[in-house]
Amino acid sequence: MTDSAVPGDGEAPFLDVVMPFWGDPLQFRLAVESVLAQDSGGWRLTILDDAYPDRAPGEWAAGLADPRVTYLRSPENRGVNGSFREAVRLATAPYSVIMGCDDLMLPGYARRIRQLTQAFPTASYVQPGVEVIDAEGRVARPLADRVKAALRPRLDGHTRELGGEALAASLLRANWTYFPSIAWRTDALKQFDFRPDYEVVLDLALQIEIVESGGTMVLDDVPAFRYRRHAASVSSWRAAEGSRFAEERRYLAEAAAGMRRRGWTRAAREASLRATSRLNALSVLPRALVSRDGAGTRALIRHGIGR
Repeated sequence: MTDSAVPGDGEAPFLDVVMPFWGDPLQFRLAVESVLAQDSGGWRLTILDDAYPDRAPGEWAAGLADPRVTYLRSPENRGVNGSFREAVRLATAPYSVIMGCDDLMLPGYARRIRQLTQAFPTASYVQPGVEVIDAEGRVARPLADRVKAALRPRLDGHTRELGGEALAASLLRANWTYFPSIAWRTDALKQFDFRPDYEVVLDLALQIEIVESGGTMVLDDVPAFRYRRHAASVSSWRAAEGSRFAEERRYLAEAAAGMRRRGWTRAAREASLRATSRLNALSVLPRALVSRDGAGTRALIRHGIGR
């Protein structure tokens, strides 16, 4: 691919795509190729290899003959939180996306993000339209994503800018966003960053901090990204064995207290109820029963019944 084949590549990048890598090499390659296939310019890709044991995927990435791509290998494994925080440190373009190494950008992602950020220049972050795919790359509608769609604010074909207590309450009822697809204003990302004490709810905690500070989200429904949902993901694995819900419970209790101090009673109530988190725990209970994970089963039951 030459520079002339991608409009706008001679300009300074407006979008940093930072992709931490640890996972399936084939899905990683497809993710990188989806960025390279963007139909507009103004982006650059930084790959953060989190000391993946097999060096072959990194060698392939390092060998890409594209000046917009940078490959970096960590000397040691940082884990999810450490990789995300390093991604924030490296981002310098006006907007940033921390993309999953198993997800896919549709060709118009960068173009759509540019359109939305120009239309809403003061918004702190953008949630574009997302399609969910399974492990084989087929468009799918798992239960979790049907619930997300039902609880997400209605757009009726119109892009909306959301904020304040209404957005906080909606997110605390159910985090219906797709973190790897979100384009963040880089200055907001650096101001708040990811908290070091979370690994599963770190994106929700970041959003709530931004919203509490007066920041806003742009919500769009034009498909621009494909989010891969499969059982091998970190969040799915931790959900099955119960630790995800312990972290969710701890964060939501903290968020409820913060909302009460702010006087956002509706948001505090949603955080205290943690209704969708409890229902999610009960939905994965059969998996724990089949695996005969006694500790996980007990943890899921306790969380599901609200104790």
